[in-house]
Amino acid sequence: MSGEGRLDGKVALITGGAAGIGLAIARRYVAEGAMVVLGDIDTDGLDAAAGELGDACVVLRCDVTSEDDVAALVARAVERFGRLDIAVANAGGGTASLLIDHPLEEWRRVIDLCLTGVFLTVKHAGRAITDAGGGALITIASLNAIQAGRGMGAYCSAKAGVAMLTEVAAIELGPAGVRCNAIAPGLVHTQLTDQVALVPGIIDEYVENTPLGRGAQPSEIADVALFLASDESSFMNGALVTVDGGARTKRYPDIIGGIERLLAGT
Repeated sequence: MSGEGRLDGKVALITGGAAGIGLAIARRYVAEGAMVVLGDIDTDGLDAAAGELGDACVVLRCDVTSEDDVAALVARAVERFGRLDIAVANAGGGTASLLIDHPLEEWRRVIDLCLTGVFLTVKHAGRAITDAGGGALITIASLNAIQAGRGMGAYCSAKAGVAMLTEVAAIELGPAGVRCNAIAPGLVHTQLTDQVALVPGIIDEYVENTPLGRGAQPSEIADVALFLASDESSFMNGALVTVDGGARTKRYPDIIGGIERLLAGT
């Protein structure tokens, strides 16, 4: 360790850490002196991350919808590094379906992954961070926490729930010195959003509705996650930080319409 990093000596847990935003956060935290424990269902991605990040990284397969898996991930952090100072509840994923056509099992899957998984991370990591004397708990919400999208009912509802869950966590854990804040990204170029790009014209519509005229890179979300984990945000608690290029000021792209045009061949 250089002794000069903004997170020197800190231990951070990140769910969904094998790729995308989660891996970008892990890279940034390690570069700033932290040790990281990454959880994901993508074991190949975890192994690659461990190989890249070296001794500062420990990985464990973790399905955030399983309380046993989340508890085991937190226990691994404490067992390996002796404490837990920072947790990032990042794992998530969405679907597209009109409400009147939405299969119940798919609705439950998205809610379970995006909201219940965050709850379980807050529950178990929050306790460990409290035991360590305080720290930072960061949830990854979404622009969809505050901006509705046609066909995005499950995801929007889950991410709005994450924003409110974070506020409740801020009230409950703040007195123990645990600062709880949420990040609400707009379009971020990751493997997940690459799937959205398969719908003709949708990425262009995202860009058109973002005043800065582009999507974000995962590293730009990691920059904010670093700030929220560091002492530089020492008086922030219960905040929803939008990192969307101003997209919240416009409208959300019509993903369902794009899918319908794709299927119709128009």
